[in-house]
Amino acid sequence: MEKDFTEADRYYDAQKKVKEIREFYEHLTVYVLVNPIVIVVNLMTSPGYLWFLWCLMGWGMAIVLHGLKVFSLPPFFNKKWEERKIKEIMDKEKNRKSWE
Repeated sequence: MEKDFTEADRYYDAQKKVKEIREFYEHLTVYVLVNPIVIVVNLMTSPGYLWFLWCLMGWGMAIVLHGLKVFSLPPFFNKKWEERKIKEIMDKEKNRKSWE
């Protein structure tokens, strides 16, 4: 199911990709700037329990998943998966309507 892209389509896709990359780097920047504050607050208020580690790990996993998605590295839910799923849903819908 190859799509015949026009120059406008390719420009739109490239623009969308650049926006996703920029948003990832914004997310990463906020992570890097906010977590030192979280660490300091934790150490000042309750140094006996290092709860900031949970924040670092949870948010860190979100950053990793975001990066994998943006840079098309996940082993699942990529463009090929999307195309297969779209075809599967369209085929199911077609078969459902043919039985009615």
